[in-house]
Amino acid sequence: MTLFDPAEVQSEPTGPAGPTERIRLVVAYDGSGFHGFAVNEGVRTVGGTLAAALGTVLGCEVDITCAGRTDKGVHARAQVVTFDVERGLAELPSLMRSVNKMCGPAIAVTAADVVSDDFDARFSAQARRYRYKIVNRPAPDPFQAHLAWHVAETLHLPALQLACDPFIGEHDFAAFCRRPKRRDSEPASLVRKVTEATWYDDGGGDLRFEIEASAFCHQMVRSIVGTMVDAGRGRLHPGDIMGIIRSGDRNRAGDLAPPQGLTLWNVRYPGWSSGD
Repeated sequence: MTLFDPAEVQSEPTGPAGPTERIRLVVAYDGSGFHGFAVNEGVRTVGGTLAAALGTVLGCEVDITCAGRTDKGVHARAQVVTFDVERGLAELPSLMRSVNKMCGPAIAVTAADVVSDDFDARFSAQARRYRYKIVNRPAPDPFQAHLAWHVAETLHLPALQLACDPFIGEHDFAAFCRRPKRRDSEPASLVRKVTEATWYDDGGGDLRFEIEASAFCHQMVRSIVGTMVDAGRGRLHPGDIMGIIRSGDRNRAGDLAPPQGLTLWNVRYPGWSSGD
């Protein structure tokens, strides 16, 4: 079946009528105008906007799964989304053009392919990589205001770099996460394995933090950044961070860094990476 431009699609979306195939999308978005990724009735979200566009173009409802549910105001360079659709319905180049016409420039599908039925955007992922940007100079940068945190006070880069070391490895990150709701009276595990955490000086006061882990809990990266910035300001010694991790006490960690500086940069799977 041939896909048409969004304006030509007249039918109301319905479910798949026959055998299905799984489609994988790589999606970039500016999260500034969205209330996070997850579909949420009554508010504008990335997932809700994308699912609605896919449903309109394909003429059937789609249930999307993503690699990571980014929060309100958080961006993505290479989010991964999967959904099932009737086999042969989705002509991928046309699908990308139509969805990008409907959702761009805030949301852009940058790649699309058919994957095996056992591939899952969330559960097949081996690691997620986030990037956080800080503009560290007296005057803010209007051209980066929606993509970076402006910190006017000079940050000590060696302290920021030393503050990274305690996070490497497998830890219970209760001190750096918003505690999830209980499921069947048992709290969800907040143990995560961080494989990389590094600060970079990109020059001119532009600082970049990159962190990769098997997975992240809610608000984990923003809490880590806020705590390390306290170390960079001299309010906290890098040697104190391991004690904060071990305490499991959210009140001992720093404030949340603002959402606009955070971007889901890459998701790794066996033999494939969304940011390549």
